[in-house]
Amino acid sequence: MTDTPTMLQPGATIGILGGGQLGRMLSVAAARLGFRTHIFEPGANPPAGHVADAVTTAPYEDEAALLAFAASVDVITYEFENIPTQALDTLEAHRPIRPNRQALAVSQDRLVEKAFLSDLGLLTAPFAAVDDEVDLAEAIEEIGTPAILKTRRFGYDGKGQSRLRAPEDAAAALADMAGAPAILEGFVEFSHEVSVIAARGIDGEVACFDPGENVHKDGILATTTVPAPLSAAQRTDAVLLAAKILNALKYVGVMGVELFVTPKGLIVNEIAPRVHNSGHWTQNGCAVDQFEQHIRAVAGWPLGDGKRHSDVVMENLIGDDVLRVPGIARESGAAIHLYGKAEAKPGRKMGHVNRVKG
Repeated sequence: MTDTPTMLQPGATIGILGGGQLGRMLSVAAARLGFRTHIFEPGANPPAGHVADAVTTAPYEDEAALLAFAASVDVITYEFENIPTQALDTLEAHRPIRPNRQALAVSQDRLVEKAFLSDLGLLTAPFAAVDDEVDLAEAIEEIGTPAILKTRRFGYDGKGQSRLRAPEDAAAALADMAGAPAILEGFVEFSHEVSVIAARGIDGEVACFDPGENVHKDGILATTTVPAPLSAAQRTDAVLLAAKILNALKYVGVMGVELFVTPKGLIVNEIAPRVHNSGHWTQNGCAVDQFEQHIRAVAGWPLGDGKRHSDVVMENLIGDDVLRVPGIARESGAAIHLYGKAEAKPGRKMGHVNRVKG
């Protein structure tokens, strides 16, 4: 359907595709602004379902469930990228989807994403498409090693990736892809990684939160520290770069933009068309956090003031880290956010803690 901009009034219902922790925190933010939320999630008892007004438990292939969901909401957003195209086709015929489909199409495929960013004149790691061993050999010849082979779709938290330290690693890396279309990316020499959480409203207004420095462990974000160690010029460049991406996509909502800091400038690692793990610090460092900012945007409201009032270190609580919660609860300045997941598993995000530094 045509997405005619309107400002939703309190009492309207926001549909959220996906019921994980991001959907949970979006629902809490929506409730603060007087909105209702309806979660669509294939899995039973999702974390977002604990705080939402309604939950539809059905696969994305269930057209009847999708139609009933669409009829019950005023606008639709999502907490993850890999939503089947057919489901989106069904929903978009009845309700506006924000952010738009172009943002999803770009972010769902790493090759499309890299090409999009390059076409905007932004720096990325060198890359090449890989569908078979011939492609991989040619890509290694062009890019060299070390490099990393990634599936073009459905990779997250270090999954769907294989490192090549030398050309001899090619066969094993290709086998790790299990026949999926892939992309080879050259390694980037960088001092640190930062991310910008940026928002764009229906009226084209753009607002960015302060960049944060990210540290990963085993391919999963471990901490985000704000402010990030950046010069004034780098900070400005990061914000302008993020705004350029949002405007090019005519984006509505919050996006995470991950960047490598290098002597040659800021290199875009990837974009995520949704609220982002590295933006969780905003819950305790800003008057308006990334979740409220996203709800404001998709509801057609003016964006809020995302100015940082405190320094914050966000730590993900992964797997058995959740057992440390009683001790963390005794810390001064520690704000705990748990996701309501029943079982702690290795690599599973169970919650996070924001340590406010004043």
